[in-house]
Amino acid sequence: MSTIRFKALEEVFNRQPNYSVSPNERISSFFGENVFNDQAMRQYLPEQVYEKVREAILEGHQIDRSIADLVAAGMKDWAISKGATHYTHWFQPLTGTTAEKHDSFFEPIIGGEGRSIEKFSGSMLAQQEPDASSFPNGGIRNTFEARGYTAWDPSSPAFLIGKNLCIPTIFISYTGESLDYKMPLLKALHSIDKAATDVCQYFDKNITKVHATLGWEQEYFLVDSALFNARPDLMMTGRALFGHAPAKGQQLEDHYFGSIPERIYAYMREFETESLKLGIPVKTRHNEVAPNQFECAPIFEEANVANDHNQLLMDLMEKIARKHNFRVLFHEKPFSGINGSGKHNNWSLGTDTGKNLLSPGKTPKANMMFLTFFINTIKAIHDNADLLRAAIATASNDHRLGANEAPPAIISTFIGASLTKVLDELEKNVKSGKMSAEEKTELKLNIGRIPQIMLDNTDRNRTSPFAFTGNKFEFRAVGSSANCGNAMMVLNTIVSNQLKKFKKEVDAQLAKGADKDEAILQTLRKYIVESKKIRFEGNGYGDEWVKEAEKRGLSNLKDTPRALDVWERKEVAKLFEEEGVLTAREIEARHEIELDQYTLKIQIESRLVGDIALTRIVPAGVKYQNILLENLSKQQQVLGAAGKKTTEGLQTLVSDISNHINTIIIKVDEMIEERKKANNISDSKKRAIAYCEKVKPYFDEIRYHADKLEIIVDDELWSLPKFRELLFTK
Repeated sequence: MSTIRFKALEEVFNRQPNYSVSPNERISSFFGENVFNDQAMRQYLPEQVYEKVREAILEGHQIDRSIADLVAAGMKDWAISKGATHYTHWFQPLTGTTAEKHDSFFEPIIGGEGRSIEKFSGSMLAQQEPDASSFPNGGIRNTFEARGYTAWDPSSPAFLIGKNLCIPTIFISYTGESLDYKMPLLKALHSIDKAATDVCQYFDKNITKVHATLGWEQEYFLVDSALFNARPDLMMTGRALFGHAPAKGQQLEDHYFGSIPERIYAYMREFETESLKLGIPVKTRHNEVAPNQFECAPIFEEANVANDHNQLLMDLMEKIARKHNFRVLFHEKPFSGINGSGKHNNWSLGTDTGKNLLSPGKTPKANMMFLTFFINTIKAIHDNADLLRAAIATASNDHRLGANEAPPAIISTFIGASLTKVLDELEKNVKSGKMSAEEKTELKLNIGRIPQIMLDNTDRNRTSPFAFTGNKFEFRAVGSSANCGNAMMVLNTIVSNQLKKFKKEVDAQLAKGADKDEAILQTLRKYIVESKKIRFEGNGYGDEWVKEAEKRGLSNLKDTPRALDVWERKEVAKLFEEEGVLTAREIEARHEIELDQYTLKIQIESRLVGDIALTRIVPAGVKYQNILLENLSKQQQVLGAAGKKTTEGLQTLVSDISNHINTIIIKVDEMIEERKKANNISDSKKRAIAYCEKVKPYFDEIRYHADKLEIIVDDELWSLPKFRELLFTK
């Protein structure tokens, strides 16, 4: 009997729910209690300092260093009053995880006869110095050039984790290039604020600021820690590299929105409670489609804060899961044969007057503003579809995209029948470029030609990677393990750029004496036609769409190395430099980092495939084969010549096992040789392609034979926990 697997199962069956940390008071009584939020700042900062910080948050102004000293003093007093002993700059390097280095407030007094104080200055708040060469930098920093800086982001509030004051920061190199997800996102948000505000002036002079909003939906799997620890592949890669599909998967659709199991409910309660204390407005929880798959989602927030909250939540989920003897799987496709996990990014634009720019209005004029932002967003998606695909390209997301469960690698947008009809109506006469006398009269009468558009006037299309869902666009193709900052940086940059183009075209017509409403409408009509091929209302999972997309000339970039090619285009570098988001050097570095990360992830999986196949799966097959051979030999000894006929089935089984074992050994050897060849390629792009085309295909070949052995070999000899145990043991 395999002690590894069965001991793990025995441990799972003895688990009990842990309800140790679940406050009974109302959420409103403890929401944000561990955040240096507006309420805390009012209490711990002088009034003038508080006003300066609020101004910096709302207007993006720089905080003077003398003010920073006073902010630091107040922040320290607040943190110490809650038991904090250390502080850290909390940042988001290009590793895909968060990073922190803890320093103590404690400082001995020189000549103070053993006395000490708690010290935290403005310089400590504003800046720290982690090693920039030890994080992914794409060649921006040499190994011997270690200096890099983290710098305080006042727009995202500081918070407490345990006894640590965490200060959200950007991460830059010594020479000023961004080495994280936050800095480019902040620049993109600044860019779209300016561009969208300028366009809003056509409709409402009271609007002076526009902020992008984000509401993410986090999908994840839970696996008992004992079973997780018995699976080297889950431990090292986050996904099961082997495993035969169980008799029951998700085909009965009985897990979705079902009753949440007790142990999992206790875990959810605790991580939600801790999240709420940190100001993360989590609101929704439910069972997802696949067994042992779940989802949580918050109320939408300003995009930068929302992204910080998602990164913080993922970290909390992993830490708290261990307390409940679970492990969280954020991998986009941890189990073959059932749905993977995404992180849908619900994006919109809001004004300082409280208007959602992607929410249809009740008047023709309000709908004209809505259509302006709606159509410009679609145009931005059309013109930059490959950029959006690159923004969500990873080795893990490649397993999910287009796998008959998630949006395909083809970028398209869904707007629904009602809005399609509205755009078709507006498109009329676009070829002539002229308006009829009736249309001009209606425009003079408060844009009477724009119909009333109702909220939620269309069904949702879950097969679309970029769908309009009533008052926002839902970018569904983002992977569950991803940092939202990358997708949001790209999306806000391309929409900002498009809005600037729109304003330039409209202003050019106004300069020629055109009526404002007519100039806007004619420009929108042109965009409707130019972006029409990106709109698709059908089933994105079907093969028909692949053929149709090809006819339309839409890209279908199925793997990460090809999807990342867009970063080499000169027009892309120009776009990001014009918007002040990324320099050409930063783009080149990120491209290099993403290629290297892809290669390393496939390399790690390849090593594990070989290791597990040769040290776990083949030995189990050989042991069982020896048992069968012994039985076969004894039967033939007893039965003689007649034994050959009566043991034909057993002989076939032995032969099948030999075939699977031999094929696994041969394919592992071939895979290793291809890996060696790929490792000798110096060019990062060619190396990534070699891993994609030459190494990765062996995974499925080896897995096929390993999974066949799983359903043949004696259950007690199989050391890896099976899918039925990983997915249905709670």
